[in-house]
Amino acid sequence: MRNLLFVAVLLAIPDPLQAQAAPAANPLAAEAERLSVELNPQVVAWRRDFHKNPELGNRETRTAKVIADQLRKLGFEVTTGVATTGVVGVLKGGLPGPVVALRSDMDGLPVTEQGDLPFKSTARAQWNGQEVGVMHACGHDNHMAILLGAATALARMKDRLPGTVKVIFQPAEEGPPPGETGGAEQMVKESVLENPKVDAAFGLHVFPYPAGTIVYRPGPLMASADSFLIKITGRQTHGAVPWGGVDPIVIGSQVVVSLQSIISRTVNITEAPAVVTVGRFTGGNRSNIVPEMVELEGTVRAFDENVRKDIHNRIRAIATGYAEAAGGTATVEFGLGYPVTRNDPALTERMLPTLRRAAGADNVRLGPLTGTAEDFSYFQQQVPGLFVFLGVTPRDQDHTKVAQNHSPLFFADESALPVGVKVMTNLALDYLFGGK
Repeated sequence: MRNLLFVAVLLAIPDPLQAQAAPAANPLAAEAERLSVELNPQVVAWRRDFHKNPELGNRETRTAKVIADQLRKLGFEVTTGVATTGVVGVLKGGLPGPVVALRSDMDGLPVTEQGDLPFKSTARAQWNGQEVGVMHACGHDNHMAILLGAATALARMKDRLPGTVKVIFQPAEEGPPPGETGGAEQMVKESVLENPKVDAAFGLHVFPYPAGTIVYRPGPLMASADSFLIKITGRQTHGAVPWGGVDPIVIGSQVVVSLQSIISRTVNITEAPAVVTVGRFTGGNRSNIVPEMVELEGTVRAFDENVRKDIHNRIRAIATGYAEAAGGTATVEFGLGYPVTRNDPALTERMLPTLRRAAGADNVRLGPLTGTAEDFSYFQQQVPGLFVFLGVTPRDQDHTKVAQNHSPLFFADESALPVGVKVMTNLALDYLFGGK
Protein backbone atom coordinates (compact mmCIF):
# COMPACT_ATOMS: atom_id res chain seq x y z
CA MET A 1 0.00 0.00 0.00
CA ARG A 2 1.39 3.31 -0.99
CA ASN A 3 1.61 6.31 1.38
CA LEU A 4 0.43 4.57 4.53
CA LEU A 5 -0.94 7.54 6.44
CA PHE A 6 -3.58 6.07 8.70
CA VAL A 7 -6.38 8.58 8.92
CA ALA A 8 -8.56 7.49 11.82
CA VAL A 9 -8.52 3.80 10.90
CA LEU A 10 -11.23 2.39 13.12
CA LEU A 11 -11.56 -1.17 14.31
CA ALA A 12 -13.47 -3.49 12.04
CA ILE A 13 -17.05 -3.79 13.16
CA PRO A 14 -19.04 -7.03 13.15
CA ASP A 15 -20.72 -7.92 9.90
CA PRO A 16 -24.47 -7.59 10.49
CA LEU A 17 -25.17 -10.08 7.70
CA GLN A 18 -22.76 -12.81 8.73
CA ALA A 19 -25.46 -14.98 10.28
CA GLN A 20 -27.09 -15.54 6.89
CA ALA A 21 -26.56 -19.00 5.48
CA ALA A 22 -24.04 -19.21 2.64
CA PRO A 23 -25.10 -20.81 -0.64
CA ALA A 24 -23.72 -24.15 -1.70
CA ALA A 25 -20.01 -24.26 -2.39
CA ASN A 26 -18.62 -24.60 -5.88
CA PRO A 27 -18.00 -28.25 -6.82
CA LEU A 28 -14.23 -27.85 -6.30
CA ALA A 29 -14.40 -26.15 -2.88
CA ALA A 30 -13.49 -29.30 -0.95
CA GLU A 31 -10.45 -29.79 -3.14
CA ALA A 32 -9.49 -26.14 -2.66
CA GLU A 33 -9.74 -26.65 1.11
CA ARG A 34 -7.50 -29.72 0.96
CA LEU A 35 -4.93 -28.04 -1.27
CA SER A 36 -4.70 -24.96 0.94
CA VAL A 37 -3.39 -27.26 3.68
CA GLU A 38 -1.29 -29.48 1.44
CA LEU A 39 0.43 -26.55 -0.28
CA ASN A 40 1.05 -24.52 2.87
CA PRO A 41 4.68 -25.62 3.44
CA GLN A 42 5.54 -24.48 -0.09
CA VAL A 43 3.59 -21.23 0.33
CA VAL A 44 5.53 -20.52 3.54
CA ALA A 45 8.81 -21.28 1.75
CA TRP A 46 7.93 -18.88 -1.07
CA ARG A 47 6.95 -16.19 1.40
CA ARG A 48 10.23 -16.50 3.30
CA ASP A 49 12.27 -16.47 0.11
CA PHE A 50 10.54 -13.33 -1.12
CA HIS A 51 10.91 -11.71 2.30
CA LYS A 52 14.64 -12.43 2.44
CA ASN A 53 15.20 -11.13 -1.10
CA PRO A 54 13.06 -7.99 -1.54
CA GLU A 55 13.44 -5.67 -4.52
CA LEU A 56 12.25 -2.12 -5.09
CA GLY A 57 9.65 -1.05 -7.64
CA ASN A 58 10.53 -1.64 -11.29
CA ARG A 59 13.61 -3.56 -10.10
CA GLU A 60 11.90 -6.85 -9.20
CA THR A 61 14.00 -8.90 -11.62
CA ARG A 62 14.83 -11.86 -9.35
CA THR A 63 11.31 -11.87 -7.96
CA ALA A 64 9.81 -11.89 -11.45
CA LYS A 65 12.01 -14.78 -12.55
CA VAL A 66 11.02 -16.91 -9.56
CA ILE A 67 7.35 -16.25 -10.27
CA ALA A 68 7.56 -16.75 -14.04
CA ASP A 69 9.49 -20.00 -13.69
CA GLN A 70 6.93 -21.37 -11.26
CA LEU A 71 3.95 -20.37 -13.42
CA ARG A 72 5.50 -22.06 -16.45
CA LYS A 73 5.93 -25.26 -14.43
CA LEU A 74 2.23 -25.08 -13.58
CA GLY A 75 1.22 -24.81 -17.24
CA PHE A 76 0.33 -21.12 -17.37
CA GLU A 77 0.91 -19.11 -20.53
CA VAL A 78 3.41 -16.57 -19.18
CA THR A 79 4.22 -13.04 -20.29
CA THR A 80 7.08 -11.18 -18.63
CA GLY A 81 8.32 -7.61 -18.77
CA VAL A 82 4.82 -6.15 -18.41
CA ALA A 83 5.07 -2.60 -17.06
CA THR A 84 8.85 -3.15 -16.75
CA THR A 85 9.06 -6.23 -14.51
CA GLY A 86 5.49 -7.51 -14.19
CA VAL A 87 4.48 -11.11 -14.81
CA VAL A 88 1.12 -12.25 -16.17
CA GLY A 89 0.02 -15.87 -16.33
CA VAL A 90 -3.04 -17.22 -18.14
CA LEU A 91 -4.61 -20.57 -17.29
CA LYS A 92 -7.31 -21.69 -19.73
CA GLY A 93 -9.78 -24.08 -18.16
CA GLY A 94 -11.13 -27.16 -19.84
CA LEU A 95 -14.62 -25.68 -20.12
CA PRO A 96 -15.86 -22.36 -21.55
CA GLY A 97 -16.66 -19.55 -19.16
CA PRO A 98 -15.70 -16.07 -17.93
CA VAL A 99 -12.24 -14.67 -17.25
CA VAL A 100 -11.23 -13.83 -13.69
CA ALA A 101 -8.07 -11.97 -12.65
CA LEU A 102 -6.19 -12.44 -9.37
CA ARG A 103 -3.61 -9.80 -8.55
CA SER A 104 -0.57 -9.53 -6.27
CA ASP A 105 1.95 -6.71 -5.95
CA MET A 106 5.67 -7.50 -5.92
CA ASP A 107 7.77 -4.60 -4.66
CA GLY A 108 9.45 -3.93 -1.35
CA LEU A 109 10.10 -0.60 0.34
CA PRO A 110 13.24 1.44 1.08
CA VAL A 111 13.07 0.40 4.75
CA THR A 112 15.81 -1.25 6.81
CA GLU A 113 14.33 -4.22 8.65
CA GLN A 114 14.71 -4.09 12.44
CA GLY A 115 13.06 -7.38 13.34
CA ASP A 116 14.99 -10.56 14.09
CA LEU A 117 13.48 -13.17 11.80
CA PRO A 118 15.68 -16.05 10.59
CA PHE A 119 14.80 -14.93 7.06
CA LYS A 120 15.32 -11.23 7.79
CA SER A 121 16.17 -9.02 4.82
CA THR A 122 19.66 -7.59 4.63
CA ALA A 123 19.21 -6.34 1.07
CA ARG A 124 20.53 -2.94 0.03
CA ALA A 125 19.69 -0.87 -3.04
CA GLN A 126 19.78 2.60 -4.52
CA TRP A 127 16.68 4.74 -4.12
CA ASN A 128 16.45 8.37 -5.16
CA GLY A 129 20.23 8.70 -5.20
CA GLN A 130 20.79 7.11 -1.79
CA GLU A 131 21.77 3.65 -0.62
CA VAL A 132 18.93 2.21 1.45
CA GLY A 133 17.88 -0.98 3.13
CA VAL A 134 15.07 -2.88 1.41
CA MET A 135 12.26 -4.71 3.20
CA HIS A 136 8.84 -6.15 2.45
CA ALA A 137 7.53 -3.79 5.12
CA CYS A 138 4.09 -3.70 3.53
CA GLY A 139 3.65 -7.45 3.25
CA HIS A 140 3.81 -7.96 -0.50
CA ASP A 141 5.89 -11.09 0.11
CA ASN A 142 2.75 -12.63 1.61
CA HIS A 143 0.64 -11.56 -1.37
CA MET A 144 2.98 -13.20 -3.88
CA ALA A 145 3.19 -16.44 -1.93
CA ILE A 146 -0.60 -16.55 -1.53
CA LEU A 147 -1.20 -15.97 -5.23
CA LEU A 148 1.35 -18.61 -6.20
CA GLY A 149 -0.45 -20.97 -3.84
CA ALA A 150 -3.81 -20.18 -5.42
CA ALA A 151 -2.29 -20.51 -8.91
CA THR A 152 -0.93 -23.94 -7.99
CA ALA A 153 -4.29 -25.09 -6.65
CA LEU A 154 -6.17 -23.83 -9.71
CA ALA A 155 -3.64 -25.39 -12.09
CA ARG A 156 -4.38 -28.80 -10.55
CA MET A 157 -8.05 -28.25 -11.39
CA LYS A 158 -7.42 -26.90 -14.87
CA ASP A 159 -9.45 -29.41 -16.86
CA ARG A 160 -12.51 -28.81 -14.66
CA LEU A 161 -12.42 -25.01 -14.68
CA PRO A 162 -15.32 -23.33 -16.55
CA GLY A 163 -13.37 -20.35 -17.81
CA THR A 164 -9.96 -18.72 -17.59
CA VAL A 165 -7.81 -17.51 -14.71
CA LYS A 166 -5.36 -14.65 -15.23
CA VAL A 167 -2.82 -14.08 -12.46
CA ILE A 168 -1.25 -10.63 -12.39
CA PHE A 169 1.99 -10.05 -10.49
CA GLN A 170 2.37 -6.30 -10.51
CA PRO A 171 5.52 -4.25 -9.92
CA ALA A 172 5.85 -0.84 -8.30
CA GLU A 173 2.63 -0.70 -6.29
CA GLU A 174 4.44 1.58 -3.87
CA GLY A 175 5.22 3.86 -6.78
CA PRO A 176 7.93 3.67 -9.45
CA PRO A 177 11.28 5.41 -9.02
CA PRO A 178 11.23 9.15 -9.82
CA GLY A 179 11.03 9.76 -13.55
CA GLU A 180 9.68 6.29 -14.36
CA THR A 181 6.23 4.90 -15.06
CA GLY A 182 4.92 1.72 -13.52
CA GLY A 183 2.42 -0.05 -11.35
CA ALA A 184 -1.19 -0.92 -12.08
CA GLU A 185 -1.77 2.21 -14.16
CA GLN A 186 0.99 1.20 -16.58
CA MET A 187 -0.23 -2.41 -16.66
CA VAL A 188 -3.68 -1.21 -17.68
CA LYS A 189 -2.10 0.92 -20.42
CA GLU A 190 -0.29 -2.18 -21.63
CA SER A 191 -3.63 -4.05 -21.90
CA VAL A 192 -3.15 -6.45 -19.01
CA LEU A 193 -6.95 -6.71 -18.68
CA GLU A 194 -7.33 -7.69 -22.36
CA ASN A 195 -6.48 -10.77 -24.42
CA PRO A 196 -8.38 -12.43 -22.85
CA LYS A 197 -10.66 -9.69 -21.57
CA VAL A 198 -11.09 -9.83 -17.79
CA ASP A 199 -14.63 -9.90 -16.39
CA ALA A 200 -13.76 -9.37 -12.72
CA ALA A 201 -10.61 -8.80 -10.64
CA PHE A 202 -9.78 -9.76 -7.05
CA GLY A 203 -6.98 -8.78 -4.70
CA LEU A 204 -6.09 -8.76 -1.03
CA HIS A 205 -3.69 -6.97 1.28
CA VAL A 206 -2.29 -8.06 4.62
CA PHE A 207 -3.17 -5.67 7.43
CA PRO A 208 -2.86 -5.54 11.24
CA TYR A 209 -6.13 -7.26 12.02
CA PRO A 210 -6.24 -10.60 13.91
CA ALA A 211 -4.61 -13.35 11.85
CA GLY A 212 -6.98 -15.00 9.42
CA THR A 213 -9.59 -12.25 9.60
CA ILE A 214 -11.04 -10.98 6.32
CA VAL A 215 -12.17 -7.34 6.34
CA TYR A 216 -14.21 -6.03 3.41
CA ARG A 217 -16.28 -3.00 2.50
CA PRO A 218 -18.59 -2.38 -0.48
CA GLY A 219 -18.06 0.89 -2.31
CA PRO A 220 -15.14 3.09 -1.23
CA LEU A 221 -12.57 1.25 0.88
CA MET A 222 -9.35 3.26 0.59
CA ALA A 223 -8.78 6.89 -0.25
CA SER A 224 -7.32 8.54 -3.28
CA ALA A 225 -3.86 9.93 -2.53
CA ASP A 226 -2.59 13.08 -4.23
CA SER A 227 0.25 15.44 -3.39
CA PHE A 228 0.39 19.18 -3.96
CA LEU A 229 3.19 21.74 -4.14
CA ILE A 230 2.42 25.44 -3.68
CA LYS A 231 5.13 27.99 -4.52
CA ILE A 232 4.40 31.49 -3.26
CA THR A 233 6.52 34.34 -4.57
CA GLY A 234 6.69 37.73 -2.87
CA ARG A 235 9.38 40.41 -2.85
CA GLN A 236 12.42 40.14 -0.64
CA THR A 237 13.17 42.87 1.88
CA HIS A 238 14.79 43.58 5.23
CA GLY A 239 12.90 42.10 8.17
CA ALA A 240 12.93 45.51 9.86
CA VAL A 241 11.04 47.14 6.98
CA PRO A 242 8.50 44.50 5.83
CA TRP A 243 6.48 47.18 4.07
CA GLY A 244 9.32 47.40 1.57
CA GLY A 245 8.47 43.98 0.15
CA VAL A 246 5.80 41.30 -0.06
CA ASP A 247 6.07 38.66 2.66
CA PRO A 248 5.44 35.14 1.27
CA ILE A 249 5.65 33.64 4.77
CA VAL A 250 2.59 35.58 5.89
CA ILE A 251 0.78 34.66 2.67
CA GLY A 252 1.71 31.02 3.14
CA SER A 253 0.50 31.07 6.74
CA GLN A 254 -2.87 32.40 5.63
CA VAL A 255 -3.02 29.71 2.95
CA VAL A 256 -2.28 26.92 5.45
CA VAL A 257 -5.05 28.08 7.79
CA SER A 258 -7.53 28.58 4.96
CA LEU A 259 -6.87 25.15 3.48
CA GLN A 260 -8.30 23.62 6.64
CA SER A 261 -11.64 25.27 5.93
CA ILE A 262 -11.99 23.19 2.75
CA ILE A 263 -12.82 20.11 4.78
CA SER A 264 -14.55 21.81 7.71
CA ARG A 265 -16.80 24.05 5.62
CA THR A 266 -17.17 22.73 2.06
CA VAL A 267 -17.03 18.92 2.21
CA ASN A 268 -19.99 16.91 3.46
CA ILE A 269 -17.92 14.62 5.67
CA THR A 270 -20.97 12.53 6.58
CA GLU A 271 -21.03 11.27 2.99
CA ALA A 272 -17.44 11.52 1.81
CA PRO A 273 -14.65 12.09 4.36
CA ALA A 274 -11.54 13.88 3.13
CA VAL A 275 -8.25 15.24 4.44
CA VAL A 276 -5.99 18.10 3.39
CA THR A 277 -2.63 18.11 5.17
CA VAL A 278 0.35 20.43 4.75
CA GLY A 279 3.43 18.45 5.67
CA ARG A 280 6.19 20.87 4.63
CA PHE A 281 6.46 24.68 4.86
CA THR A 282 9.90 25.99 3.91
CA GLY A 283 11.36 29.37 3.04
CA GLY A 284 13.99 31.88 4.10
CA ASN A 285 17.46 31.49 5.60
CA ARG A 286 17.87 34.34 8.13
CA SER A 287 15.79 35.78 10.92
CA ASN A 288 15.99 39.32 9.58
CA ILE A 289 15.26 38.74 5.91
CA VAL A 290 11.80 38.45 4.38
CA PRO A 291 12.44 35.82 1.67
CA GLU A 292 11.34 35.99 -1.91
CA MET A 293 9.70 32.57 -1.97
CA VAL A 294 8.22 29.84 0.22
CA GLU A 295 6.99 26.36 -0.60
CA LEU A 296 4.12 24.38 0.89
CA GLU A 297 3.84 20.67 0.24
CA GLY A 298 1.07 18.35 1.34
CA THR A 299 -1.37 15.56 0.62
CA VAL A 300 -5.05 15.24 -0.26
CA ARG A 301 -7.06 12.15 0.65
CA ALA A 302 -10.65 11.62 -0.50
CA PHE A 303 -13.19 8.83 -0.96
CA ASP A 304 -15.17 10.36 -3.81
CA GLU A 305 -13.75 11.38 -7.19
CA ASN A 306 -15.93 14.51 -7.45
CA VAL A 307 -14.88 15.63 -3.97
CA ARG A 308 -11.28 14.94 -4.94
CA LYS A 309 -11.51 17.23 -7.97
CA ASP A 310 -13.33 19.95 -6.01
CA ILE A 311 -10.62 19.97 -3.34
CA HIS A 312 -7.97 20.42 -6.01
CA ASN A 313 -9.85 23.40 -7.45
CA ARG A 314 -10.27 24.99 -4.02
CA ILE A 315 -6.61 24.57 -3.10
CA ARG A 316 -5.64 26.35 -6.31
CA ALA A 317 -8.17 29.15 -5.76
CA ILE A 318 -7.15 29.73 -2.14
CA ALA A 319 -3.42 29.83 -2.85
CA THR A 320 -3.60 32.11 -5.88
CA GLY A 321 -6.28 34.32 -4.33
CA TYR A 322 -4.39 35.04 -1.10
CA ALA A 323 -1.16 35.63 -2.98
CA GLU A 324 -2.70 38.06 -5.45
CA ALA A 325 -4.52 39.94 -2.70
CA ALA A 326 -1.19 40.54 -0.93
CA GLY A 327 0.68 41.55 -4.07
CA GLY A 328 2.42 38.22 -4.66
CA THR A 329 1.89 35.24 -6.93
CA ALA A 330 1.36 31.54 -6.38
CA THR A 331 1.61 28.42 -8.48
CA VAL A 332 0.01 25.11 -7.56
CA GLU A 333 1.15 21.73 -8.87
CA PHE A 334 -0.62 18.44 -8.15
CA GLY A 335 0.99 15.05 -8.18
CA LEU A 336 -1.92 12.79 -9.00
CA GLY A 337 -1.65 9.62 -6.98
CA TYR A 338 -3.97 6.66 -6.85
CA PRO A 339 -7.73 6.94 -7.36
CA VAL A 340 -10.23 5.82 -4.75
CA THR A 341 -10.11 2.06 -4.17
CA ARG A 342 -13.79 1.31 -4.70
CA ASN A 343 -15.22 -2.19 -4.45
CA ASP A 344 -18.02 -2.91 -6.89
CA PRO A 345 -21.12 -3.22 -4.65
CA ALA A 346 -22.80 -5.94 -6.72
CA LEU A 347 -19.62 -8.01 -6.96
CA THR A 348 -18.99 -7.58 -3.22
CA GLU A 349 -22.48 -8.82 -2.38
CA ARG A 350 -22.10 -11.74 -4.77
CA MET A 351 -18.75 -12.84 -3.33
CA LEU A 352 -19.47 -12.23 0.34
CA PRO A 353 -20.69 -15.83 0.87
CA THR A 354 -17.39 -16.97 -0.64
CA LEU A 355 -15.41 -14.95 1.89
CA ARG A 356 -17.45 -16.34 4.77
CA ARG A 357 -17.11 -19.92 3.59
CA ALA A 358 -13.38 -19.69 2.91
CA ALA A 359 -12.36 -17.81 6.05
CA GLY A 360 -15.18 -18.83 8.38
CA ALA A 361 -18.20 -16.62 9.01
CA ASP A 362 -16.91 -15.49 12.41
CA ASN A 363 -13.70 -14.23 10.78
CA VAL A 364 -15.33 -11.97 8.17
CA ARG A 365 -15.98 -8.38 9.17
CA LEU A 366 -17.32 -5.22 7.57
CA GLY A 367 -14.47 -2.72 7.81
CA PRO A 368 -14.08 1.05 8.01
CA LEU A 369 -12.83 3.52 5.46
CA THR A 370 -9.06 3.94 5.66
CA GLY A 371 -6.83 6.77 4.53
CA THR A 372 -4.42 4.36 2.88
CA ALA A 373 -4.20 4.16 -0.90
CA GLU A 374 -3.84 1.27 -3.36
CA ASP A 375 -3.29 1.20 -7.11
CA PHE A 376 -5.56 -1.82 -7.47
CA SER A 377 -7.99 1.06 -8.00
CA TYR A 378 -6.79 1.36 -11.61
CA PHE A 379 -8.02 -2.17 -12.31
CA GLN A 380 -11.33 -1.35 -10.61
CA GLN A 381 -11.80 1.60 -12.96
CA GLN A 382 -11.83 -0.84 -15.89
CA VAL A 383 -13.60 -3.95 -14.56
CA PRO A 384 -15.66 -4.86 -11.48
CA GLY A 385 -13.23 -5.48 -8.65
CA LEU A 386 -13.15 -6.60 -5.04
CA PHE A 387 -10.23 -5.88 -2.71
CA VAL A 388 -10.12 -7.14 0.88
CA PHE A 389 -7.80 -7.05 3.88
CA LEU A 390 -6.30 -10.21 5.39
CA GLY A 391 -5.39 -9.96 9.07
CA VAL A 392 -1.84 -11.03 9.98
CA THR A 393 -1.47 -10.02 13.64
CA PRO A 394 -0.89 -13.02 15.97
CA ARG A 395 -4.06 -13.83 17.83
CA ASP A 396 -2.36 -13.44 21.22
CA GLN A 397 -1.44 -9.80 20.47
CA ASP A 398 -3.49 -6.61 20.48
CA HIS A 399 -3.78 -5.76 16.80
CA THR A 400 -4.40 -2.09 17.62
CA LYS A 401 -0.94 -1.74 19.17
CA VAL A 402 1.36 -3.66 16.82
CA ALA A 403 3.68 -2.13 14.24
CA GLN A 404 1.77 -0.99 11.17
CA ASN A 405 2.52 -1.65 7.53
CA HIS A 406 5.61 0.32 6.35
CA SER A 407 7.21 0.00 9.80
CA PRO A 408 10.69 -1.60 10.01
CA LEU A 409 9.12 -3.82 12.69
CA PHE A 410 6.10 -4.92 10.64
CA PHE A 411 5.40 -8.62 11.25
CA ALA A 412 3.03 -11.00 9.48
CA ASP A 413 1.82 -14.18 11.17
CA GLU A 414 2.16 -17.02 8.66
CA SER A 415 -0.94 -18.74 10.05
CA ALA A 416 -2.89 -16.36 7.79
CA LEU A 417 -1.31 -17.72 4.60
CA PRO A 418 -3.60 -20.74 4.08
CA VAL A 419 -6.61 -18.51 4.68
CA GLY A 420 -5.37 -16.19 1.95
CA VAL A 421 -4.86 -19.10 -0.43
CA LYS A 422 -8.37 -20.43 0.28
CA VAL A 423 -9.92 -17.02 -0.21
CA MET A 424 -8.20 -16.26 -3.51
CA THR A 425 -8.76 -19.77 -4.87
CA ASN A 426 -12.45 -19.79 -3.95
CA LEU A 427 -13.08 -16.27 -5.25
CA ALA A 428 -11.84 -17.49 -8.63
CA LEU A 429 -13.78 -20.75 -8.48
CA ASP A 430 -17.07 -19.26 -7.30
CA TYR A 431 -16.91 -16.53 -9.92
CA LEU A 432 -16.13 -18.97 -12.72
CA PHE A 433 -18.80 -21.46 -11.75
CA GLY A 434 -21.31 -18.65 -11.27
CA GLY A 435 -20.75 -17.29 -14.77
CA LYS A 436 -20.82 -13.63 -15.76
